[in-house]
Amino acid sequence: MSILFVFTSADKNLKGGQTGWYLPEAAHPYYVLAPHFKVDFASPKGANPPVDEGSVKNFTDKESVEFLKDETVKAKFTSAKKLSDVDAKDYDAIFYVGGHGPVLDLATDPVNIKLASDFYNAGKITSAVCHGPAALVGAQTTDGKSIFAGKKATGFSNVEEEKIEAVETIPFLLEDRIKYLGGEYIKTDPWQPKVVVDGHLITGQNPASALPLGEALLKALQSK
Repeated sequence: MSILFVFTSADKNLKGGQTGWYLPEAAHPYYVLAPHFKVDFASPKGANPPVDEGSVKNFTDKESVEFLKDETVKAKFTSAKKLSDVDAKDYDAIFYVGGHGPVLDLATDPVNIKLASDFYNAGKITSAVCHGPAALVGAQTTDGKSIFAGKKATGFSNVEEEKIEAVETIPFLLEDRIKYLGGEYIKTDPWQPKVVVDGHLITGQNPASALPLGEALLKALQSK
């Protein structure tokens, strides 16, 4: 079985600050899943998507540090596919890594929107953590509804966004958008882990949710 990890290609937020994908949100699920499944990397622009430099400074746990040094991981980044070269048929699941980047590029990228919709409509596990669910806000079911409509889901909360003073740096707040699209948005206290599984849609709230989300993905794939 194989999983596609999708990373943002955005490296600047609306205020010009550095951004990208968030280190622990890739590292923690990767080390849960890589021993069991083939994992490929992709991003809108392909090779070497930008990491959020703040996440490298703030997360020095074993997996995060190892991820940046790991030769296998480096090779996956160097050979990361462009989203336009990805076929959903080649994978059993898709996972969107967070960081503010996805709100800036993946949310409105037509290639990504089609890809996410293809995964979801094929009944394949469609998963994302923190700001990663922003990559799914354009995805639609075959009858043209948002994939969030009538579904339980989570993602980075408004209060978390306010606490890090990032509201002005992104085009929309994920909690608001999930609710607007008809989703039943679920959250826990800021910075605490929360994973929501509704059918084959699996979402995590924040960086602390990345490890349990990886475990939920593992469980879902092993039961297929």
